[in-house]
Amino acid sequence: MKQTLILNLIAVFALTRGAPLPAMDWPSADGQVTANFGLNEQGRPILGTVFSAEGPVLAADQGELVFYRGQEEPASRLPSPLGSWAALDHGDGILGIYSRFGDSRDSPGPASVSPQAPPVQVRRGEAIAAAGRSGWTTQQGFYFTLFDRRERRWVNPSLIIAPLGDSSPPQILLVQLRNTGGQLIPPGQTRIGQGLYSIIATVTDTLSRASPVRLAPHRIMVSLNGAEAGSLNFETYSARNGTLVLNRDGLTPVSTVYAPYPAFDLGEAWFTRGQATLELIARDVMGNETSSIRRLEVE
Repeated sequence: MKQTLILNLIAVFALTRGAPLPAMDWPSADGQVTANFGLNEQGRPILGTVFSAEGPVLAADQGELVFYRGQEEPASRLPSPLGSWAALDHGDGILGIYSRFGDSRDSPGPASVSPQAPPVQVRRGEAIAAAGRSGWTTQQGFYFTLFDRRERRWVNPSLIIAPLGDSSPPQILLVQLRNTGGQLIPPGQTRIGQGLYSIIATVTDTLSRASPVRLAPHRIMVSLNGAEAGSLNFETYSARNGTLVLNRDGLTPVSTVYAPYPAFDLGEAWFTRGQATLELIARDVMGNETSSIRRLEVE
């Protein structure tokens, strides 16, 4: 069941791009994921994967190193969220951005990779830098992002790279309703007035039950009285007219979805008089899922 879901996700993504997906690996042999694609970080989305690591940063696939900026370069003294970073063209329009790593003078990788003189060809699994601490981070490790230059969008790495082992379903920690006046309905309140409400939910995922790291799920689905009322997919983000958007029943500004930090705004639903059953289903990329049901009396 889980393998079928993963294969279906990969097939769908390949069809939407019109070309085969490249084979890729995660860029760390033993690093720990501390933030993933779609995570709500102070009202903004994470557009890649953050690793806590000590070892080398590896090329996720073969490609051409087209840019390298290390801490020792004068331009790097300017404030930058990426810090030291490298860009690898992996072909088929996919650009890998490896950033926030350490000083290349400490561990520059194989001599065949010359950070100061791109372009150079890089093999899959080849060290391109050393994990470290640069840019807007205080954590030892690095930040990995995939960007589709053809479609001009950031891509969830788990759609291209075999998902990391995840044995634990997501957790739906809190579900709230917000009326058109901006008032939040307490979770325990079972009577509401008829009208339009935004559905606000705090949902997290972990790679195992023992893991303290809170991640974003892969998808959150909403149904009202058994009918689909919306969904939020953490698959791609793109820029439209200078605004970062994601797929929430159509392209929606991330500033709207991520505003109720640490929760997500899942969209609006109209509640009519009578009994109402609101159900949320959260699913991770491995197919593990959990649900939350709230029954209301609408007056």
